[in-house]
Amino acid sequence: MDFLNELIVKINGFLSDIILIVSLLGCGSFFTIKTKGVQFRELGNAFRLTFKDVFKKNEKGISSFSALAVAIAAQVGTGNVAGVATAIIAGGPGAIFWMWLAAILGMSTIFAEAILAQSYREIDEKGHYYGGPSFYLKNGLGKKYPKLGRTLAGIFSVLIIIALGFIGNMVQSNSIATAIESSFNISTYISGIIIALIGAFIFIGGIKRIAKFAQLIVPFMAIIYIGLSLIIIFKFRENIFPTIKLIFESAFNPKAALGGGLGITLKAAISKGVGRGLFSNEAGMGSTPHAHATAHVAHPAIQGFSAMVGVFFDTIIVCTATSLIILVTGAESSGLNGALVTQFAFTKAFGHYGGALLTICLTFFAFSTIIGWYYFGETNVIYLFGKEKLNIYRFLVMAFIIIGSSQSIDLVWNLADFFNSLMVVPNIIGLIMLNKIVLASYDDYKNNFVLKAR
Repeated sequence: MDFLNELIVKINGFLSDIILIVSLLGCGSFFTIKTKGVQFRELGNAFRLTFKDVFKKNEKGISSFSALAVAIAAQVGTGNVAGVATAIIAGGPGAIFWMWLAAILGMSTIFAEAILAQSYREIDEKGHYYGGPSFYLKNGLGKKYPKLGRTLAGIFSVLIIIALGFIGNMVQSNSIATAIESSFNISTYISGIIIALIGAFIFIGGIKRIAKFAQLIVPFMAIIYIGLSLIIIFKFRENIFPTIKLIFESAFNPKAALGGGLGITLKAAISKGVGRGLFSNEAGMGSTPHAHATAHVAHPAIQGFSAMVGVFFDTIIVCTATSLIILVTGAESSGLNGALVTQFAFTKAFGHYGGALLTICLTFFAFSTIIGWYYFGETNVIYLFGKEKLNIYRFLVMAFIIIGSSQSIDLVWNLADFFNSLMVVPNIIGLIMLNKIVLASYDDYKNNFVLKAR
């Protein structure tokens, strides 16, 4: 097992440098240039369109905001707490700057993903939309290159079912169960069973129940975490400006900014920051398009704008909140790693209750991710096998949740990263080869839809 784990770690290091920094950052740069900076020009409009009908019931099905809530439920997970801490420890405070840059470029990528998900989705007998990379690879790329489209779609479906539906949900349930055991002394096995049962109740309700759950839980968990973060930042407010200065200085010259004693290089700062940013907001991974495909909107570009809001919220708001509470409290110097670093910051601010407060936040984050990742896997099970196999998939997801809750899973975390990296490849190929569809849709929105709306 140790040999396999070491091998996977080495492969992940290679995949991280090639796929994350080159492919995803390159894709984000490509769509930023092609759309002439859609994430800058349309961000205000994106917020307006996303939230203007937030309390209005969509009689036709899933609203734009509900679809976004499902996407954010999956995006905001333990990586926003543990992953950000790991990026700071390994890459220094400068990693946060590169995380921001990755998010800004990733907003154009996810804009493209959502447009394609809307453009090539399918509809079932009940009038529910479903789609994602497998569908735009098959129905979009497959029009010109049938064999290539079907092959890439099949590969992507298999990878995402394994990466998110099974392995990914193992590590999320483990994060919840171990945190609960640490704070409240409840057996991980019991927690795993409870997580699986509550999850199953939501799973079997389909996308409408999943969307209702996400629409309820996402604003709630955001208010709790951001509120607590603001309290911590205010308590240590004298460190805010020195921290921001340190982030920018160490982004380009970490040795000088940190005194040269930590051995953190510019390459490490860029790699860890970009990696955490892209895997946190999932732009380019091909996961969130499954949620955006379900929305009933007047134009595909509108859901593209909504998808950009998701990246902004996940990285620019939540990940930044985590970064600041770690740095203003000095938790990065605690000698700890992962979620324990963030827990140290909470404990320093709130005393004995800090660990319990973070456990509550982690539980919401991880459980919402389980629901989102389950749905992404479900869509691909439907693509590969049809709806008749869904009960088998649901049973397997429950089993993986229970098994994962009580395991020591360093290998499983590394396997999840491995499959996540691999599933990026067919999605990026599809995005680049279908870029003209994205640009045509955006042009149609600007030149036709907006003018008609006026």
